[in-house]
Amino acid sequence: MEDLKNEFPALNKQVYLNTASSGLMSKSLLKWRRALDEDFFNNGVDYVKRQQIPEDARASVARLFDASISETALIPNFSFGCNIVMDGLSRGQKVLLLEEDYPSLRWPVETRDFDVCYAKIDENLEDNILQAVEQHKPDIFMFSIVQWLSGIKIDFEFLKQLKSKFPNILLIADGTQYMGTAPFSFKDSAIDILGASCYKWLCAGFGNGFMLVKEGVQERIFPKTIGFNSADTFDSKPADTRFIKYFEPGHQDFIAFGSLDQAVKKVEQIGIENISEAIKKRTLYAMEGLVEKGLLPEKSINRKEHSSIINFTGDQLLFEKLQSNNIVCSPRGGGIRVSFHYYNSIDEVSTLLKLL
Repeated sequence: MEDLKNEFPALNKQVYLNTASSGLMSKSLLKWRRALDEDFFNNGVDYVKRQQIPEDARASVARLFDASISETALIPNFSFGCNIVMDGLSRGQKVLLLEEDYPSLRWPVETRDFDVCYAKIDENLEDNILQAVEQHKPDIFMFSIVQWLSGIKIDFEFLKQLKSKFPNILLIADGTQYMGTAPFSFKDSAIDILGASCYKWLCAGFGNGFMLVKEGVQERIFPKTIGFNSADTFDSKPADTRFIKYFEPGHQDFIAFGSLDQAVKKVEQIGIENISEAIKKRTLYAMEGLVEKGLLPEKSINRKEHSSIINFTGDQLLFEKLQSNNIVCSPRGGGIRVSFHYYNSIDEVSTLLKLL
């Protein structure tokens, strides 16, 4: 693997355990973005060349996550895409949410005319979901693949079993805290709609994300957003708009989506399997150390598989101590949240554990 402290200079002055808040920018991405801006500055916009950038990003996302081009939309962030989906669904449907899931997932449902029910997030997450589905019989289940507060990750095999037992339930997932941490096949998953912002684990910078919508469920959603970019040509009619282009009204941000394309290519260069293995080693080492110190909550200890996000027991005083020792993390949900990416080293995890 390349010299990560050279590729990510922010690692040289701090122990950065905060990718769950924002991923770092690589030196190669900064170089690419500067070159694009300088070209614009010196030469103006070549629309023919620039318009290929989002299409390259779409192809890269589809390739990395095993989706088709016709299922892949480019969006500025998950919140934007989620609202488009919610506005495109028939009102009055029953939606199952997880308590304390990320606000950008819950609020677009709770502020619209849907019949909302909830399942609890704890070590028995899948059992709680199954009981809620059997009791409430929702039309839609919306959830984050990885929980932003606790780091609890949903079991993909459970989702397949759920879909097998309730084939008509629409599964909508937020993958912002997961995509880019492990191999994932949208085609082989039970998830019908998956969206993500890409400034975290894909390290793509801000203003870019994607929405994957399986062709088999596109007929159940009627998006209302539209603009010229939704059309194929100036002579196109609104009625000719392809489904996935309803998510892309107006001019696209070439730098933002070009950054996404570059970030995906970086993942492919390193290898998503290598990234996943590095993350697992660092997370396991941290969890073992936190268990020894009695700082890891039971709901995390009792999960057979945990994500790269850990929320451990700690107050404001401890958080300030970590900050004063150049450890970057976040106070979340009454504890302290740390998160481990492939660019973090085992030595950095050791530094955290020694301070604790």
